[in-house]
Amino acid sequence: MALPAGDLPIVALVGRPNVGKSSLFNRLTEAPQAVVEAAAGTTRDRLYAEADWGGGRFLVVDTGGLAFEPNDTLQEQTAKQAQVAIAEADAIIFIVDVVTGPTPLDMDVAALLRRTGKPIILAANKADSVGRSEGASEFYVLGMGEPYPVSAYHGMGTGDLLDAVLEALPAVEPPTEEDDTRLRVAIVGRPNVGKSLLLNRLLGEERTVVSAIPGTTRDSIDSIVHYEGTELILVDTAGIRKRAQVVPGVEHYSVLRSLRAIRRADVALLLTDATEPFTSQDTHIGGIITDETKGAVLLVNKWDLVAKDPHVMRRFQPEAQRAFRFMPWMPTLFVSALTGQRVNRILDTILAAARERERRIPTGQLNELIGRATAAHAPPSVRGQRLKIYYATQVGMRPPRFVFFVNDPSLMHYGYRRYLENSIRREYAFHGTAIRLTARQRDR
Repeated sequence: MALPAGDLPIVALVGRPNVGKSSLFNRLTEAPQAVVEAAAGTTRDRLYAEADWGGGRFLVVDTGGLAFEPNDTLQEQTAKQAQVAIAEADAIIFIVDVVTGPTPLDMDVAALLRRTGKPIILAANKADSVGRSEGASEFYVLGMGEPYPVSAYHGMGTGDLLDAVLEALPAVEPPTEEDDTRLRVAIVGRPNVGKSLLLNRLLGEERTVVSAIPGTTRDSIDSIVHYEGTELILVDTAGIRKRAQVVPGVEHYSVLRSLRAIRRADVALLLTDATEPFTSQDTHIGGIITDETKGAVLLVNKWDLVAKDPHVMRRFQPEAQRAFRFMPWMPTLFVSALTGQRVNRILDTILAAARERERRIPTGQLNELIGRATAAHAPPSVRGQRLKIYYATQVGMRPPRFVFFVNDPSLMHYGYRRYLENSIRREYAFHGTAIRLTARQRDR
């Protein structure tokens, strides 16, 4: 079965403790994100990151080792997390250790994985030499098919392993005409800021569970609403906590679902709590939205709980601008999901952001604009060289994407890129959406 357009398949790394799951995770994602130590059980929480191989992209999930020790509470929690990852995965890499050879615990893990019915790729890790690679054949006894000898530490054999992973993963559906006409809106924010209550208010019915207990919503929930001739898919998501605050259990994977919901969305509604100052986690979620080049609307919820005076909104607006100064294009609404205050403005603001995501600037007008911008403020010199912009063009919409053909892309400093973006926005606002600027070397 194919995955929805824009979604990424999930690959879980599973095995008993200390077989090198975290090392392989770091190798596949090309980033040292997982803690690697010789002591068994170092990884207790799941980590996830994107991997790219042969043009295929997927999410890799690192899990704690499965040990099935009775009366070990920590091990039970670790095993529960691993089993959640297994349940969500589209394919599983089962990692074993060629140094120790097959163990009874490997047999137990193999029995567990066989019952899932998921594609299993057997990785015989620590095969750092020819002799060890030959030892991988011992793992045929697990009945999991061909073992792939790899060395996560040195990177040996990972290419063949990744080829097998891509072959096992489901295809991702290409965008269809229906996908192009429907507008996906992700409702995101910290736990307990009122996401589910807002969804119910927008739908006019009790569609999701609403509770004062943070973390009530575990899954991303899709609902459809028709407004002004447009079909919108509203996605309620689990609250995104700081990594250190995420407790063991299904909540880790709820966060992953929320991140996937943002990635699949056109516009994100970022909810914050008016009774609390804007937090680093609010801005972290805003950063995710920006990195994914999505549209965004900031909703300061629970406005009914704020003591009112004639200047209260004028005090809050600068605070929002300071907190989200990297998203000056994001509109802000002060709402109450409980009373319905200004909720009627939300759908109009979403549609306005969606229209901006479909705005196209003719190439001639764009280059006139860029010419004026560079004349007013020339690119700075970097290492004795100066950036030369030959021409620019818009190459896509949803999101708006611009390519600048230059003499050397490395000379396009972040600050000057931001200046060019601001110059574009002064004439073509793109209010409510992130835009993407990339530099490309002009072919000689």
